[in-house]
Amino acid sequence: MKSPLLSLPGAVSAEGRDEGVAAHYGDLFREQRALADGSGFVDLSHRGVVTVTGDDRLSWLHLLLTQHVSDLAPHQATEALILSANGHIEHAMYLVDDGTTVWMHVEPGTQGELIAYLESMKFFYRVEVADRTEDIAVVHLPAGSIAEVPDGATVRETPQGRDLFLPRADLESYAAANGPAAGILAYEALRVEGHRPRVGFETDHRTIPHELGWIGTAVHLQKGCYRGQETVARVHNLGKPPRRLVFLHLDGSEVHLPGHGTPVRLAADGEEGRQLGFITTSARHHELGPIALALVKRNVAVDAELIAGDTAAAQETVVEP
Repeated sequence: MKSPLLSLPGAVSAEGRDEGVAAHYGDLFREQRALADGSGFVDLSHRGVVTVTGDDRLSWLHLLLTQHVSDLAPHQATEALILSANGHIEHAMYLVDDGTTVWMHVEPGTQGELIAYLESMKFFYRVEVADRTEDIAVVHLPAGSIAEVPDGATVRETPQGRDLFLPRADLESYAAANGPAAGILAYEALRVEGHRPRVGFETDHRTIPHELGWIGTAVHLQKGCYRGQETVARVHNLGKPPRRLVFLHLDGSEVHLPGHGTPVRLAADGEEGRQLGFITTSARHHELGPIALALVKRNVAVDAELIAGDTAAAQETVVEP
C-alpha cells in the first residue's frame, strides 16, 4: 500500500519492510523532537489491519493468542503473539476491542498469512475475520498529543501514544489538519530508545518471547491452551532463554550505522572474533546519537565491551541474563 502522504513536501520514501510510507519529511531530528514533545503524527498506513467480529471473538482469540483476552474490556489496548508449535514467534498483533469488533494492526504484508491461520482455526465458533488494509489506515499520535480523534475512528491507547484506525480515504484530510507529519525513521528511533521489539527486526526463525522481554506485555503466564504454550512455560519455569535483547550505544564518530544482521562480537576479540549475536535495528536518535538493539547470547557479560561490525558498542541490559 503506497501512502498518499508521500506527496507531502520533503517526503522521502522508506525502503525495505516499511516501503510505502515516508522515511522522513526532510528533517529526521526535528521530526523526532516533535514526537517526543507530543506533537505531530506518524503515517503507519502500510501496516496490515485485521478485524474479528462475532459473539465468540474474544473467547476464540483467547484460545489462539499468548495474551489473556477473554475478558478484554472495550477500548483497552493490549498486544499478543502467535507462536509456532515449538514456541517461536510468528506474528505480533496490536489489539483493541471496541465492544463489537476486535481491531488489530500487524507487520506490513503479513496480514494474509495471519488471516489464513485464523480462518483455519474457526471451526464452529461464531466469528468473522476480515482484511481491512485496503480501506483502513493506521496513524500514530505520540504520548501527550492533544490532537482530536475524528468521529468514527477506533482508538488504541498505550503509554507510547494512540494508534488510530482511520478510513484510508480520510488520511490526507487528517494530515492537513493534524501535522506536521513525522517519518517512520523518527518513530523507529523512539522505538529503539524504548527497547520495544518488532517482529521481522528483533526476531528470526527461532526467537522465543523470553529473549525479547515480551513476557508480561504480550505473553500472559497464567493461561494455557495456545500453540507453543508448553515452550513458554518450560523456559519460564525450568530454564533461561538462549539469547537476550540488549540496547547499544554506538560510537558516534562512525559515519555509517551497522545494519540489520551485522555481527556483534567482543571488542577485545576484534572483527575476526567469535560472533555473539547480531544487530536487529539501528537508528540515529536526536539526543542519544547512534543507538541500536541487538540479540546476543545469554552468557555475554552485561559489562562486556562489544563491537558491531567495526563500530564500538556499549551495552545496556534489556533482558536479564
